[in-house]
Amino acid sequence: MIELERVARHYRLGAMTVKALDGVDLRVAPGEFVVVLGPSGSGKTTLLNLIGALDTPSDGRIRVAGRELTGASRGELARFRRGTVSFIFQTFNLFPGLTALENVQFGADVTGKRRARELAAEVLEQVGLGLRMGHFPNALSGGEQQRVAIARALATRNPVLLADEPTGELDFRTGVAILELLRTQADGERTVLVVTHNREISRAADRVVELSSGRVVADGPPRAGRAPIAELHW
Repeated sequence: MIELERVARHYRLGAMTVKALDGVDLRVAPGEFVVVLGPSGSGKTTLLNLIGALDTPSDGRIRVAGRELTGASRGELARFRRGTVSFIFQTFNLFPGLTALENVQFGADVTGKRRARELAAEVLEQVGLGLRMGHFPNALSGGEQQRVAIARALATRNPVLLADEPTGELDFRTGVAILELLRTQADGERTVLVVTHNREISRAADRVVELSSGRVVADGPPRAGRAPIAELHW
């Protein structure tokens, strides 16, 4: 589902070149639940943005869901994002003038889903916001806004789900519920990549890809085998 070959992303800061990613190779199969683990500045979010076609590599090749992203036009990348990947952003990116229900419905509408409003209501119930659908973002807590963002990504039903610190604004109990929901998405054959610095979350993954200074330093199953999400603690 996802293939990266020798992918690099370099940025110029004055006279200095910053290597956000430096020769990354990665392959992810359909239906895999992969946690990308690493400290701040390790290249996790850059990797997610490249896979989701929000950024382009300085070097290397990227192919997602059978589509070659390297060298694709802006229009081709926009169509790819609309129909293939869904994002859960760390910064939420909700529309302040839309209710929670309308924000989620927007995601379903953009990808052309039928019964978009009913689908939006369904996923808001799944993330525990059934009683908050009519509220605007400024009337929701940070954790509730995060769950709206998660619901919007789920409502697209796209085959690749990319999540940047999806439990970062959530209390432990809600975070566990969201991880269960993401795990269910992978079990339903969506490919799920979760970026986090929380090593405990990686215990629930099929694979853990560890980044350091823009390079993959480890790639394999959790050291003690995949743990049930109910056993996680942080």
